[in-house]
Amino acid sequence: MIRKLLAWWRRRQGDRLEIPEPLWAQVERGLPFLGHLSPDERSHLRQLARQFIAEKQWSGAQGLQLTPRIQLAIALQACLPILHLGLAWYAGWVGIVVYPGDFVIPRRMMDEDGVVHEFDDEVMGEAWYGGPVLISWFEHAEDADGINVVIHEFAHKLDMKSGATDGLPPLHSGMSRQRWIEVMGRAFDDFQKRVDSGENTPLDPYGAELPAEFFAVASEAFFETPALLKGEYPEVYTQLRLFYGQDPAVLEFGEVSVDSRSAKPC
Repeated sequence: MIRKLLAWWRRRQGDRLEIPEPLWAQVERGLPFLGHLSPDERSHLRQLARQFIAEKQWSGAQGLQLTPRIQLAIALQACLPILHLGLAWYAGWVGIVVYPGDFVIPRRMMDEDGVVHEFDDEVMGEAWYGGPVLISWFEHAEDADGINVVIHEFAHKLDMKSGATDGLPPLHSGMSRQRWIEVMGRAFDDFQKRVDSGENTPLDPYGAELPAEFFAVASEAFFETPALLKGEYPEVYTQLRLFYGQDPAVLEFGEVSVDSRSAKPC
């Protein structure tokens, strides 16, 4: 009953949010990776985006003035991974903080010798367990160096639904946990070796840091450059296709083209 009431409330809040068609069209033109969606899926994504904007608490940091265009662009990208999963996957937190470009987070870490190190970490985004998502906004996509920080950080939020940020989100009925671990583990080990050897990998080398980062980077590629991911790690692509319930590498006219991205750790 509570779940039905929440779903009703989200629909009502989303329906009250008026977004003119020209704004939808303008924002969607800037997100070409939505091209694999059917008309029904695109309509559903719009509804999810409305509900997402209405139920989350938005803040602009460092003087950034949030506009409907910025919020809509972020919402569409954030809701793309949960298109067939539902907004309940983003339950339990409400805050979205948007920065004008890269930002700095103070860190405090203790090394193996017990020495505490304090430093400023320049990042493009960060997802906090049970807390907000911090993301950078770039007015021009090329300024992000080929990284989709929104999909990346919201993939972390999905990962956290299992209770740990380890690259293993809660899997659906019919998916094999053992198969996921084998496929993702094997790909992660291979990717680490390639990055450590100095190879200029087509996927963001930041994915070699941790299994959680590999999942987030692979999720970026799954939606933005799906044929690239499918060519590099076909088994990973299959697992993500099963998890997200989408197959973006296949369009009505065949597979999308492969575009290599430059990458920067975030």
